[in-house]
Amino acid sequence: MERPGTARGPRLLGVVNLTDDSFSDGGRFRKHVDALQHALELVEQGAARIDLGAQSTHPEAELVGPDEEWRRLEPVLRELVAARIEVSIDTFEPHVMERALELGAACINDVTALRDERAVRVVAASRCELILMHSTSRQARAEREAPTEADWVERIVRFFDERLAALARLGVVRERVIVDPGLGLFLSSAPEPSFEVLRRIGELRQRVGQRVCVAPSRKSFLGAALGRAPLERGAATLAAELWCAAQGVDWIRTHDVRAASDALRTWRALAGV
Repeated sequence: MERPGTARGPRLLGVVNLTDDSFSDGGRFRKHVDALQHALELVEQGAARIDLGAQSTHPEAELVGPDEEWRRLEPVLRELVAARIEVSIDTFEPHVMERALELGAACINDVTALRDERAVRVVAASRCELILMHSTSRQARAEREAPTEADWVERIVRFFDERLAALARLGVVRERVIVDPGLGLFLSSAPEPSFEVLRRIGELRQRVGQRVCVAPSRKSFLGAALGRAPLERGAATLAAELWCAAQGVDWIRTHDVRAASDALRTWRALAGV
């Protein structure tokens, strides 16, 4: 595993959605040949790892079920692993996790933070990395609600302290874990909580004591602040990603790898690293 906080800045996790209804690109990569081509392009543009997802988690998303989810994922994952490309699988289904790990997935990205003990048993038997996301939602899908918190960072730190302790008791060591604070509708339908968390992301990283992955890409809080549709949020996304890089995050999950990679390369050149 890489050491966090290196001078080279964060690694990029390139998003490939094999879904019909993802909020910004649903339907674009449902054919496995299109998804594979897009994944290869993202690697060429600078993605260190590809994040494959076949179940959308926005509030109105259809639940496709683990069998259909795996049917969509399997051919793309198989070809990427054969090409020696690191792959993360964005899923909360234990059955999908198990089959993906058997096929060679390097990471499991779970928006429910492994709350399902069946999922914990699956990952505990492997050496994969884990991205665990904080969420205010009661289920895997985001919710259009506006919960209140006196201190959002305090809430997230407490959440991960509890989850990491619970996982350690079940045999999952914390060195495998990358934490995602959750943004957009996974926090609140109001934009302010997401901005507060990103503003203090360096503090959160220090207090949790884990590698951090952030995923502001095209999220609802940017749209709410700017009045922009998902595909019009590129500049706002890049600003948020560069801010997070400057605060020492370890991974950035993004749809637009080329923009993030070019910006980070320019930043490194200016910094002389």
